[in-house]
Amino acid sequence: MRISDLIKMGLRNLGRRKARTSLTVIGVIIGTISIMLMIAIGQGLNYNFEKQIMENGRMTIIEIYPSTWEDDGSGEYKEYKQTLDDGLVKKIREIKHVRAVSPVIQKGVQLKCGKYQAYAQLKIMDCSTWEDFGFPPLAEGSYPTPENNEVIVYGYDAPNDFYYWSGNQRKIKDVDMSRDKISFTFDDYYEESSSGKKAFNYVIRNYAKMEVCDDWEYSYYTYMDIEFYKTLYKEYAYKLSAANKKKALKALEQYESIQINVDNMKNVTKVQDELKEMGYRTNSSMEYIQPMLDTSAMLQKVFLAIGAVAFVVAAINIANTMIMSIYERTKEIGIMKVLGCYIRDIKKLFLFEAGIIGFLGGLVGVGLSYLLAHLLNKYGGSFLGSLMSLTGGNAEAGAAYCMIPFWLPFVALLVAVLVGVFSGYIPARRATKISAIEAMKNEG
Repeated sequence: MRISDLIKMGLRNLGRRKARTSLTVIGVIIGTISIMLMIAIGQGLNYNFEKQIMENGRMTIIEIYPSTWEDDGSGEYKEYKQTLDDGLVKKIREIKHVRAVSPVIQKGVQLKCGKYQAYAQLKIMDCSTWEDFGFPPLAEGSYPTPENNEVIVYGYDAPNDFYYWSGNQRKIKDVDMSRDKISFTFDDYYEESSSGKKAFNYVIRNYAKMEVCDDWEYSYYTYMDIEFYKTLYKEYAYKLSAANKKKALKALEQYESIQINVDNMKNVTKVQDELKEMGYRTNSSMEYIQPMLDTSAMLQKVFLAIGAVAFVVAAINIANTMIMSIYERTKEIGIMKVLGCYIRDIKKLFLFEAGIIGFLGGLVGVGLSYLLAHLLNKYGGSFLGSLMSLTGGNAEAGAAYCMIPFWLPFVALLVAVLVGVFSGYIPARRATKISAIEAMKNEG
């Protein structure tokens, strides 16, 4: 039997039973819409959740502090003391998936511009790691390098509030860093030496300023390379009294924290586990995000299962339709056999009819899915936003929570056709088993 004859016969047979065919196609349409919308909602929720995570910008960051508290398993919290020094920094660099690691020191400084003054918070890190930590672009100047590390980098909102008191009146000045002479001294409250040494005061010669970004740290902090800081701090320490000098130099041997950047968000937990095996307690945002990611993955599986159930129901309807068709067409099948039709042609005919039902239902279902997705995003935002909150995310106004990826229509259509073909396989095989003689006796 030629393919063209097969197609004509299949379409004619489906057309003769329009009501039954239409009802079966509707079942496939519902199945296609269900699986497409369920996957689209899962994709949309996951996309928006991951978008909020990535906007945080600190999902790959691990921090280690000298002192941390941890539940000992009995409900009591135990304090862990840990030494943060260059030896530990070296060990961490050797851990797999660690992209960058830097010691961190935070230090308050008193800025001066003539008689005006301001306060700034220094964040001191290894400047060779700043690019790996994702520091924002600069509006002015250039970032320090290991070869030229004497650059002070201001956050986009720093420095500010230069002032001085004139009687009871507070005078404020807008400082122009390119023209005004700005200096600073460390705000450590150490007693300076009375040996006549001039007090420490560093004049800022090289500076840079960050562009506006969403991370608050890059707004208010002022950044300095750690090696340059050590040079300046030793100079400052040598101007202190003997006892305070010893304390200040001792403070340089240990760090206030160590910051680690992992190559991928998925590897953060692995690095934390390895550090724990080394005896160090760590902190990261992933500790709180991971349960939310697990909830998001679970919701996607639930949505996929709901869509799959709808397709199973559609498959049962197709199989039922084809079986009923066989009973009604027993004599027709017998005539085809008597006329010399191959068994495989009879099987192909029923499989083609079942496949066409799946194709038509899938095609219409894909089109309706796009329409329903649009309506859900336009009018169902509050409902989909509440689903987002189940994962721990925040519902955003105007966000699209039902997102159909480009590959989904093709996959849904293919699945609809395959469901039709597989559902029609057993009825088609049954049709080939019918005896031609018995079929000719049938009066149906």
